[in-house]
Amino acid sequence: MERDALAARIQRVAHLTGTFTLRSGQTSTEYFDKFQFTARPDLLGPVAEHLAEVLPADVEVLAGIQLGGVPLTAALSLRTGLPAVYVRLQRKAYGTGRISEGVEVAGRVVAVVEDVVTTAGQVRLSASDLRAEGADVRYALAVVDRQQGGRANLAGDGLELRALFTSSDLVAAAVDP
Repeated sequence: MERDALAARIQRVAHLTGTFTLRSGQTSTEYFDKFQFTARPDLLGPVAEHLAEVLPADVEVLAGIQLGGVPLTAALSLRTGLPAVYVRLQRKAYGTGRISEGVEVAGRVVAVVEDVVTTAGQVRLSASDLRAEGADVRYALAVVDRQQGGRANLAGDGLELRALFTSSDLVAAAVDP
């Protein structure tokens, strides 16, 4: 599926209007319901295909953030052959007590995968957790950059954001014939 057609489909199925409280605590009149594109193979496959095109060549491990980043990471791992790790929002209090599950990240270049980035609060926390495990976290991959400070916040933490679309891209794709 062409990138512009994918943007238009994501906007059509995942863009909701109303009143929503975002993870950042901000209130928004629009919301991108990531589950509308991560739970559908007809969209998840093309999203993974296009994310693979923006994936830096030096990435060794994909790190999917619970919950939205997990299906994206699994699909991208299948597409690229790169191993994956899944990052919890909180460390387990039982079993291994790990913050992440999957392959070892110590000493490896890691890209954190998220669905939608607003201020990038969770990406920053997860990157910090992975760095504490010895990962060399350099990148954040997202399907949508809401253009509300996330890119600058990530840059301040030494992370390069590579987003498939910005909110502006999705809006423009929805109005273009």
